[in-house]
Amino acid sequence: MHAEHIQPRPACVPQPSQPARTFFGLAQDAGRQGLSRPAFNDDYVARFPEDPYGQETAPNARAWRVYVEEAAIFDENMVGQSRDGLDVMLVFAGLFSAVVTSFLVQVSQNLQADFSEMSALLLHDLLVVQLAMVDGATVNVTTPSINPAEKFEPDVIDIWINGLWVVSLTTSLVVALAAVLVKQWLHRYMTFPSGTPRLRSHIRQFRFMGLEKWRVLIIIGMLPIIMHISLMLFFAGLTLFFIPL
Repeated sequence: MHAEHIQPRPACVPQPSQPARTFFGLAQDAGRQGLSRPAFNDDYVARFPEDPYGQETAPNARAWRVYVEEAAIFDENMVGQSRDGLDVMLVFAGLFSAVVTSFLVQVSQNLQADFSEMSALLLHDLLVVQLAMVDGATVNVTTPSINPAEKFEPDVIDIWINGLWVVSLTTSLVVALAAVLVKQWLHRYMTFPSGTPRLRSHIRQFRFMGLEKWRVLIIIGMLPIIMHISLMLFFAGLTLFFIPL
């Protein structure tokens, strides 16, 4: 073989590395690595040894341990979703109640007589009389601009605005109170005492039956609806508030 017929291999030219895909300056693949979870082994036959004959319902039997494992997964998914919704609802209800209260404090003053305005009108009448006396003219002082002895009657629109906002504030506070109570109930629901798997299974089943009896999940689903009603009442009052303007 002649050396001149050997063709040299071309040198490998390094290819330029592709830039990592980012989203708002963060690598998209970086967060996915931290979110990966190990595969869950659901082969309970391999995980838990077989019970001896006649011990299938013992305090540490396989059936109770399987029940505890499956119930923990189910409760974690159910309670986790409910807690997230309750946290958002609690924050929104608190902020909304503060906003409605600030509006209500200002508008509630229209339900009682404005003594500063009354004093200004009476001083105006007194000034008119004094100017007439200086000019030598006659002024009818028997009919003042306002009579402080008369009973004050608020405007109908002011009554409606205050009524709508009071109901809106009440419903939002009820939502906040219900959210706090439900969060405490869920926290108690997920707290299990130490003991045998059979004892923990009985306690969990007892609490789950109570959750269904008191319709806790239905109450959680009703809270956004009640909050929407509160918002509608507030906007209705706000519309009436801006009509005279």
